[in-house]
Formats: sequence, structure tokens, C-alpha cells
Amino acid sequence: MFPAVQRAFARRVAPGEALAGDAVRIAQACYEMALRFHRGGKLIVFGNGGPATDAQHVVVEFVHPVIVGKRALPAISLTNDAATLTGISRTAGFDEVFAAQLRLLAAPEDIALGLSVDGRCANVRRGLVAARDLGLLTVGLLGGDGGDIARDAIADHAVVARSDDPCIVKEVHVTIYHILWELVHVFFEQPGLLEPAVVR
Repeated sequence: MFPAVQRAFARRVAPGEALAGDAVRIAQACYEMALRFHRGGKLIVFGNGGPATDAQHVVVEFVHPVIVGKRALPAISLTNDAATLTGISRTAGFDEVFAAQLRLLAAPEDIALGLSVDGRCANVRRGLVAARDLGLLTVGLLGGDGGDIARDAIADHAVVARSDDPCIVKEVHVTIYHILWELVHVFFEQPGLLEPAVVR
């Protein structure tokens, strides 16, 4: 039993170390997110399955911070409304379920955050492409080798949880989006780092 426990923990070490190696790129993504919020933008989050609930988790972190005194920032999840999701899926197909909502709800100053455990979700890819075409800042939280979303540079920032185990990828994604939240607020708390604009 103990070797199995040790292996379970060992499998989680390398993805965490790889994430730490991406610290500079993650910080750059957070700075650009902070700029978008500072200009009045909102965060729009989407994903499938477990990442669909992660999208909702991300949103509540920004909208209702657990740490007292931290700034609440506007964010929405595209995975909340079953009627909208199934309606779009029925008429336009499931691959369009996020892109269609983004075309209607997003503004150029916004941020699109797409979550995909393997980087190969067609609807997340299409959502990020639609967001990019609208002028949004695009961020992908991906897994494995990043899939075609990373390979084709669909997102402005691709943050990859480097594991082939989807459970571990999801665990690392939770860490990543908590880091995104934390560092966005770090930039807000440093006078002079952001442009002279006001959050609406």
C-alpha cells in the first residue's frame, strides 16, 4: 500500500515543478489580465465537464473574493445556463456553444479563459478563436502537451499542466487559476503599474 501512496504523491511533483518554471509567463498573463480589468473589461470563462464547474469556481473567486478587502472584479461563466447551452447545441452544434455566446456577450476589452484537460476540446478552441477575433485577451488552461490549442497558438497565453493524468491536470488547474487571481490583485495593489484608467 505504501508504495502506491508514494507513487500517487510522486506523480504530482513534476507538474508542479514545471508550473513553477513557467512563472514569468504566468506573471505576464496576469499583468495583461489586470490591464484589461483596469480598462473596464470582464473575465469570461468556459470549459467542459469538470472544467465547466472550474469555470464557475474561477468566476466566484473574482466576483466574491474569499479574502476580505480584495477587490471584486467582473466575471461570468458560459457554462451556467443549461437552456442556452442546449439551445445552441441543438441548432448550431456543440462545437459552437461557447463561440456563439462570446460573439453576443463579449467586448474587445474583455478576457477569455478557456479550460481544456487535453488542449483538444473543439468548442474551447472555437471559443478562444472567436474571442481572439473580437479583440479579447485569450488565456488557455490546458493539459498534457497542450494539444492543438497550444500547438496552433490559439491563445495569447497557454498555461499547460504537464501531465497525461486528467485528475492531476485538474488539480494543477485549480492551483493555476488561484495564482491568476492572486497575481491580478498583486498588480492592482502596485501603484503606477497599470494605466491611468478606472475600473467601472
